[in-house]
Amino acid sequence: MCGRIAVIASPDETAAFLGVADLESFPPRYNVAPTQPILVVTAGPQRPPGSNLPDRMALLARWGLIPAWAKNPSDMPLLFNARSETAIDKAAFRNAMRHRRALVPVSGFYEWKKLPGNRRQAYWLRPRKGGLVALAGLLETWSEPGGSEMDTAAILTTYASADIRHIHDRMPVVIEPENFTRWLDCRTQEPRHVAELMRPAQSDFFEQIPVSDLVNKFANVGPEIQDRVEPLHDEAPARVAKPKAEKRKSSDDDQMKLF
Repeated sequence: MCGRIAVIASPDETAAFLGVADLESFPPRYNVAPTQPILVVTAGPQRPPGSNLPDRMALLARWGLIPAWAKNPSDMPLLFNARSETAIDKAAFRNAMRHRRALVPVSGFYEWKKLPGNRRQAYWLRPRKGGLVALAGLLETWSEPGGSEMDTAAILTTYASADIRHIHDRMPVVIEPENFTRWLDCRTQEPRHVAELMRPAQSDFFEQIPVSDLVNKFANVGPEIQDRVEPLHDEAPARVAKPKAEKRKSSDDDQMKLF
């Protein structure tokens, strides 16, 4: 699962990493949640010979894919993740898997580990070597009844690598830079041709940093939400037994007393 991301690299670093034209200035974003806009990169339009059109283009999309055939998005679940193993078989993702694969640049993502006693420990997972990482995404344009269009996106997930499995059994799919062009090429590369790219990142790729529950609220957007904390223990919290109420001996005198 991938329900929160962060993008704290500069626009120039992001553009260079993705191989796109200069990006408009944007501030660091430490706590990006579904329904908020995210940066997405897709293949550019098909170029005629000798054209100077870019190979890739960047745009903002709502995080939460809305299928083109959806009549009323409020009647649908929020599709911010798509399981890579079954996306091609799902009506909501099938067209995007074939025609609109994308890259979602992030500095890392957050995940929560369930603990006994209905507790959760948040973790900030970032590339151990630093820098950006590109997550596999899907893009879909949804037309509102009034005629306006909205670009929407989902992040593909896969089963977690061995080192992350103690936190969660799912993780986002990471596309390595050498596979950017292949992943984005929806003209010659069908989903079956890129299925092998939808695999877990290598163990030890992500550094796992326990953080406070500040990240639980998307209103918290400062860098302090990524500060390392002492993780909660896996043991269930001790239950303190309540003292038993002392039974009072009945007496005739007490029968008519209120206190």
